[in-house]
Amino acid sequence: MILSGGKGMRLRPITHTSAKQLIPVANKPVLFYGIEAIRDSGIEDVGIVVGDTRDEIMEAVGDGSRWGIKVTYINQEEPLGLAHAVLVSEEFLDGDPFVMYLGDNLIKSGIASLVKEFDKKKPHAMILLAKVPDPGQFGVAELDKGRVVRLVEKPKRPKSDLALVGVYMFDANIMKAAKAIKPSNRGELEITDAIQWLVESGYDVRPCHVTGWWKDTGKLEDLLEANRMLLDELETRIEGKVDSSSDVYFKVVVEKGARVQNSTLRGPAIIGEGAQVVDSFIGPFTSVAAGSRIMGSEVEHSILLENCSVTNIKTRIVDSLIGRNVEVSDSHLKPKAFRFVLGDNSKVGIF
Repeated sequence: MILSGGKGMRLRPITHTSAKQLIPVANKPVLFYGIEAIRDSGIEDVGIVVGDTRDEIMEAVGDGSRWGIKVTYINQEEPLGLAHAVLVSEEFLDGDPFVMYLGDNLIKSGIASLVKEFDKKKPHAMILLAKVPDPGQFGVAELDKGRVVRLVEKPKRPKSDLALVGVYMFDANIMKAAKAIKPSNRGELEITDAIQWLVESGYDVRPCHVTGWWKDTGKLEDLLEANRMLLDELETRIEGKVDSSSDVYFKVVVEKGARVQNSTLRGPAIIGEGAQVVDSFIGPFTSVAAGSRIMGSEVEHSILLENCSVTNIKTRIVDSLIGRNVEVSDSHLKPKAFRFVLGDNSKVGIF
């Protein structure tokens, strides 16, 4: 069961018009990495819980056949919590053990070994944990001699630095728990409360520490870090056209139909299909999506979505997320001034 609802408040204004799970990292939607991780663990029957962005998710994922899986869409009218998502999925789950995967999470090592361990040991629940510097932003687990004793959702004063990674494994008893709990102060049925109910009711809830990196991509800085980590795994591949006056350094991918002219590409970086880079510098850890145009500008440590345009910007663009069909350009109008058209919750830094 993949959760792909939610409003993506921390990534506004991009998520006013796009599902947060479909924001690309290394030019691939975050959600697709989760689908691949689930498929690679041997699971073929996948339910995707959708909300306001259901049409966009359904168009992007389809029936799942490209991954060799079967996808069923499960509607959650309102984002009333992860445990509520379990309840609305009851018919799909049909009493079977299952993996619950938050669609905006990335786990580098995948989940195949964890699914195998869950299937072998058959606890009632398995929770994945990772140490984080800011546990108050997550659900937090408290352990006693390796046993789960308490879980708290986004505590003001965390007693542990062990955050709940957005992947869980349950048997049918989680349904009892979800039906037994009441909404939190946020008005949501929290999965932490449901797991706490299992703990207090004597069920076997086992922790599993995630090795390697994990990212919840719900914030810009985490999205950029995930992009950096995945780009660093690239191997140079040039399928588009790079002219003789351009330079390519380190790990760079230029997809078919892309054109690079009189420019420098310093990887890790990826230039998507049909994109154009002219008289520009694309610095490390930058993803340029299909159809975008970079002219006379410098971009570094950023994510540019499909069909955006950056033209003749005199100062280097860094640490940025630029949405689909966005135009960023120098203006020759007089008098010289900053002129903006910005959506709700936009952030602009001027130096």
